[in-house]
Amino acid sequence: MAKTNRKPLRKSAKVIDRFTLEIIKEGLVAVGDEMFVTMQRTSMSTIIYEVLDYATGLTDAKGNLITQGNGVTLFLGTLDFGVRSVLDKFGAENLKPGDIYITNDPYGGGGTHLSDVSIIAPIFYAGRLVAFAANKGHWTEVGGMAAGSWTTNSTEIYQEGLQFPCVKLFDQGQPIQSLLDIIRANVRTPDMSIGDMYAQVASMRIAERRFREMCEKYGVDLVLRGIDALLDYSEQLTRQEIRKLPDGVYEAVDYIDDDGIGNGPFEVRVKVTVAGDRIICDFTGTHDQVPGPVNCARTGLYSAARAVLMALTDPSIPASEGCFRALEVVCPEGTIFTCRRPAPVSTYWETMLYAADLIWKAMSPVLPDRLPSGHFLSVCGTIVAGLHPDSGELFLLVEPQAGGWGAGADKDGENGLVCVGDGETYIIPVEVCETRYGVLVDQFGFDIAEGGAGRFRGGRGLVRDYRITAEEAWFTGTFGRHKFLPWGAQGGKQGSRNYIEILFADGKRPEVFGKAAQYHLKKGDVARLITATGGGYGDPLKRPVEMVVLDVKDGYITAEQAKADYGVSLESKTLRVANLVGGRKA
Repeated sequence: MAKTNRKPLRKSAKVIDRFTLEIIKEGLVAVGDEMFVTMQRTSMSTIIYEVLDYATGLTDAKGNLITQGNGVTLFLGTLDFGVRSVLDKFGAENLKPGDIYITNDPYGGGGTHLSDVSIIAPIFYAGRLVAFAANKGHWTEVGGMAAGSWTTNSTEIYQEGLQFPCVKLFDQGQPIQSLLDIIRANVRTPDMSIGDMYAQVASMRIAERRFREMCEKYGVDLVLRGIDALLDYSEQLTRQEIRKLPDGVYEAVDYIDDDGIGNGPFEVRVKVTVAGDRIICDFTGTHDQVPGPVNCARTGLYSAARAVLMALTDPSIPASEGCFRALEVVCPEGTIFTCRRPAPVSTYWETMLYAADLIWKAMSPVLPDRLPSGHFLSVCGTIVAGLHPDSGELFLLVEPQAGGWGAGADKDGENGLVCVGDGETYIIPVEVCETRYGVLVDQFGFDIAEGGAGRFRGGRGLVRDYRITAEEAWFTGTFGRHKFLPWGAQGGKQGSRNYIEILFADGKRPEVFGKAAQYHLKKGDVARLITATGGGYGDPLKRPVEMVVLDVKDGYITAEQAKADYGVSLESKTLRVANLVGGRKA
């Protein structure tokens, strides 16, 4: 750790040039990125080092987000709220160098669900609180009623795992052993969970080191001015982009399938007001919180709105508090977007993603070149748990799935991409799945389902088969948009649905559903995971014939779909155009 008694190279912050400010701004962004890489390289679970289900960042001494390194895009509203919960609870005057705090409170403190654990550390320079380092990572295990912790059938938060109500984890550089003992005694994979915790702590250390080095080099006052400049710069650019949008009120309505325990569907809605350089997202009229675990707390709602704001403006703008000064989010307490304790939140992302998609849907007609049709939307979260056939130890395969995105005004939708909430995350490679877990991947490819037809075609979802090699296993999955399909635009057709299909080794009739909780599987059974095709854009009959033919040859659509959706009848052997049908014109 750098010494604190060195004299800064620049004693005064009164004289500053734009080039130095730019260097400081980029240096701050680099700190967030290095935190991100450090956490990935030191973690113990695939959900972090393979999937990248986490985010890292810095805030200023007041909790304003400076920079964020993202795997999960929809963590954009979490880190700064977590820092402010530390300040509110403990007070800046009571924080000390080396202190580290932990929280996963969904109802305050930047929490989402209990598996997403935030670690927060104050950064001091010459005895002065100058910033905070923060990260949020998905722990594979935090206890609770089900292996893997999150589940689709919980009815209260107390069933979903350990709660950390913003408590101290390290005291002046030393871990609080009693808290570590509590964690170890309450999770099914203690070495993995605590190992990931230490990976988060490692990213804290690198953030502190790099930030102090900047203060050493440029002087703390200059660095703090650089922070203010970065926030103001992001605000200026964001407001500039908002001004390009036509003023007006834009609305959207949609329906969440169910809550996992038999209730639903639930209406959700938004009214987006663009006025000058401001955007207001009002979710008033959305359904009240529900008995099952699809509830989302206010932090998740803010995160959803923030993520879409970046898409509406300019994603290349460094994400910071400055970007979000132009955004106002309105929603009454106690809705499915703003639930109250002790509402279950285990699969909150299903609802948070709807909040993002509502804004997307409302604004898509205004920005057709930037916001495509509806995509498969759901994280399609999956857990396979059991005893490994080789070691006899508990394995937990926890991951998202990828699917089809909607078509745009000038392009086909993306095939096999993670949803808007997952940002720059990945699915676990086949080789890792088969090596670490009691499964074989029988197939992994595109699902050629009906749906998504348009002048531009919706992107294809995926099909992935997990064959159980353990004597038995338990499957949990939540595949939203199982009943309400991805929306098309400008005459484009709806996409297909997400669903889970269980194929039994004994030949029993397969079962199909959108959600499952601890579903019992035996050796040889197959959990088939199928994600949706995105919505189409424009009239399918206006898709060029040659593109339709090429789609069939490339395996994106069948010859039957070419005829039914696009009016192009093909010869069975040569795939040459036989004739045009259904009002199709050449």
